[in-house]
Amino acid sequence: MALIVQKYGGTSVASPERIQAVAERVIRTRKAGDQVVVVLSAMSGETDRLLALAHRVSPKPDERELDLLLSTGERVTIALLAMALRERGYAARSFTGRQVGIVTDDVHTRARIERVAADRVRDALAEDVIPVVAGFQGINEKSDVTTLGRGGSDTTAVALAAALKADRCDIYTDVDGVYTTDPNIVPTASRLDKISYEEMLEMASLGAKVLQTRSVEFAMKYLVPVRVLSSFTDAPTGTLVTKEDRDMEQVVVSGVTYDRNQAKITLLGVPDRPGIAARLFGGIAKEDIIVDMIIQNISQEGLTDISFTVPRADAKKAVSLVSTLVREIGANDVQLTEDIAKVSIVGVGMRSHSGVAATMFETLAREGINIMMISTSEIKISCVVDAKYTELAVRALHEAFELGTPA
Repeated sequence: MALIVQKYGGTSVASPERIQAVAERVIRTRKAGDQVVVVLSAMSGETDRLLALAHRVSPKPDERELDLLLSTGERVTIALLAMALRERGYAARSFTGRQVGIVTDDVHTRARIERVAADRVRDALAEDVIPVVAGFQGINEKSDVTTLGRGGSDTTAVALAAALKADRCDIYTDVDGVYTTDPNIVPTASRLDKISYEEMLEMASLGAKVLQTRSVEFAMKYLVPVRVLSSFTDAPTGTLVTKEDRDMEQVVVSGVTYDRNQAKITLLGVPDRPGIAARLFGGIAKEDIIVDMIIQNISQEGLTDISFTVPRADAKKAVSLVSTLVREIGANDVQLTEDIAKVSIVGVGMRSHSGVAATMFETLAREGINIMMISTSEIKISCVVDAKYTELAVRALHEAFELGTPA
């Protein structure tokens, strides 16, 4: 008997009919002889609806109260699924993040899980009861409700699977796996049978929307096998996210990703002396703004330029912080460029194959696409380009690295 954690996203529980379908899928897993723990998101669009309500009351809602409000979405779906399972003769019990013992830090709206007790889930399993757990939420040490940010239910599911030492975590969504790129841009994109934790982590952080980054971090840390499946088909196939094996290294590039949710900030004429970068990025970090790519030009006449990227939603806040610093340190100016995109290639095979970067740069040059910034790691190369070239860049790179399905 295996213990499987199943997570269902918002589109999978978007209506009472979809919740009934989830109940049937859970029951099939039980009939196959496995124990199952279910983690649910809110109904599709519900979190946005609650956010809109909050902003109708307050232009800048208090984040503690916002978390309490947003956490109600998952409470609806877990109660409804427990009812649906009971109606079919299966004992089921719903649990909020608090009841499960998901303890987070104090950062509201994007909290990080610190530990998972899961005692009540274990007790339910021992009683042959199907636990149905609210994703996306937990509590901090003060017992205040916290939420984990967009896609947080993935993290709940994987963290719970790690705490329970589950055999596998199945993530059900509206796609049937992880693809070499977005099929909406490249129709010939192919589904990957398996992908390494490291590759999936890079792809998730670089714009792929299939899994939340922190869920992959949990899976990699605790070696939880994660399978991405569609809740809209009965096909048992999907993509397995697992530890790297030798076969994976034979593939040079596994996928092409893109992220339009980026903005570039440039400080011009920055005095080139020790401590300036620390002041700049230290101040941004204190506001919980994530900085991605950073480039500093060679100093000329004691002055340099520094460019970096942040999520577009944080761009104006970051510019405000940087503008204050510009006046303090005597820099010349600060510029904001929002119409950009980050296009990346990912693959563990890059470690053992040469010429990958050259192929990427040559491909973009051939299409007349200028590169504004470049960032690399052992298994990825990212380029910032003008947003209008995003789809062209993705298609060209996908073809250059021969990732599509045969015609």
